[in-house]
Amino acid sequence: MAVNMNKVTLDKSRPTVSLTKRGEVQGNMRINLNWTQGATGGFFRKKKGIDLDLAAMYELADGTKGIVQALGNSFGNLQQAPFIFLDGDDRSGTSEGGENLFINLGQVNAFRRILIFAYIYEGAPNWSSANGVVTLVPTSGPQVEVLLDSADDRAISCAVAMLTNVNGEMQVSREVRYIQGAQREVDEAYGFGMRWTAGRK
Repeated sequence: MAVNMNKVTLDKSRPTVSLTKRGEVQGNMRINLNWTQGATGGFFRKKKGIDLDLAAMYELADGTKGIVQALGNSFGNLQQAPFIFLDGDDRSGTSEGGENLFINLGQVNAFRRILIFAYIYEGAPNWSSANGVVTLVPTSGPQVEVLLDSADDRAISCAVAMLTNVNGEMQVSREVRYIQGAQREVDEAYGFGMRWTAGRK
């Protein structure tokens, strides 16, 4: 079996990898969420009304906490805090490129931690049929892939990966933790401690 040196898959045997080295200067990393798009259209296409969203909860080094997501039009900003940006909202699952978050890795020291997660905004959960995958594409070094396996179809959300600033290096750890709830419950599971109100898009 050939080994792709340009891609690292995080799994239970290798759950963590460094995205940057200390002192290394990088640009904007793209984080892509995609799911099955086969001949039948894939689960999220075939079932009308399903809306799967990619989002990021963050805690900055100065203690600021927040979320970047389509809900509430909180698309973020790459050039100023939070240095995270969501490029749009694929409401129908028909975009070939899926959904993309960008993180400005030139500002590594501005971050304490970033939780990448996906949630079903509309429609019945069925993660096991989605074959979801999240791919992190830094400006140098291998791509990092996280498969949304070990599905729990009772869950609305899936915490995918945690990015943590460790002594100036940005490390990513596989989570793939299914949560029976939305943003508030994801926050409770990871202790960000934000206040939540109902939102829409």
